[in-house]
Amino acid sequence: MEEIRIDCLNQTEQELAAAKELRQDIFRLNHTMPDTDEYQDLLHKVFPHLGENCRVEIPFFGVRTANVKFGRNVIVMPGCLMMSAGGITIDDEVMIAANVQLISNNHDLEQRNVITCKPVHICRQVWIGAGATILPGVTIGENAVVGAGSVVTHDVEPNTIVAGNPAKLIRKI
Repeated sequence: MEEIRIDCLNQTEQELAAAKELRQDIFRLNHTMPDTDEYQDLLHKVFPHLGENCRVEIPFFGVRTANVKFGRNVIVMPGCLMMSAGGITIDDEVMIAANVQLISNNHDLEQRNVITCKPVHICRQVWIGAGATILPGVTIGENAVVGAGSVVTHDVEPNTIVAGNPAKLIRKI
């Protein structure tokens, strides 16, 4: 998997304007009555690749959310953070509990103004427990479960339960 690098000090005016607009749209989303037309319009503006019958609860926090691709029937509970510069793909029927962090970018240790990006992929029918953190470059295999509070640093095999910091195999499903 190839790493993408973005120099935060050398962004174009267009990139800076898009980031400002997204921050404002997320603020509006977080302060809009859920289940209204206005809420749905803002949700689709924040997430241009939102799948059918998806639910994202507020508050929500994110960066570069145009890089998030949702399947169908995805549920994201309150307090989710999506750092999406590296891309996040969430397949069908995924459940993401409260306060989960999906992190597809990090800072370079030598040049801290540079963010390093690797995609995160959450496969079909995954359940991510409350407060879990998924780090850059990780794929969570189909039908896997990530325990609450876990920090996932490596790929998770399909049909398994992982938990802990760092997350380790608990058992197969």
